[in-house]
Formats: sequence, C-alpha cells, structure tokens
Amino acid sequence: MFYIYIIQSKKNGKWYTGSTNNLRKRLKQHNEEKSTWTKSLTPWDLIYYEACIDEEDTRSREKYLKSGMGKRYLKNRLRRFLSLTG
Repeated sequence: MFYIYIIQSKKNGKWYTGSTNNLRKRLKQHNEEKSTWTKSLTPWDLIYYEACIDEEDTRSREKYLKSGMGKRYLKNRLRRFLSLTG
C-alpha cells in the first residue's frame, strides 16, 4: 500500500504534501528533522492521508493534490478540521 499525506507544521501552520509506502516511518523522519524540506518547521502533525493501490496511482494523486485545484479540494475537504484547530 502507498500513501499520500498532508502534514501541518506546529511552528507556523504550513502544509507539506508527500507520498510514502510507510506512513508512520515517514512522519517520524519529518519530526526527527531527517527531511531536507521540512526540518526547519518541526514538529509536524499528520492532518490527512489517502491510501493508493500502487506507486503510479500515488504519484498521480500527489501531483493533483499539489496543483491549484487539488489545494482547493483539500481546503474544502479539511474545512471542519481547520475550523476546529484554528
């Protein structure tokens, strides 16, 4: 199984979108500052993920979620969560 995930920085609220085949391990890597792109904004919370059957599907979905339309989709999907967390 492969995953697309969204994490949110506790430091400034920014989001990071990524993909992995081991969600727990990847989140741990982000929070242990082992990721170049996210180490300056630790700690991170997992706020959303989707499971995909294969890596090709995962990459395609990740690309969409990083697009303008994909970001709007995520904001609408996570609206209730975002209102509860400020």
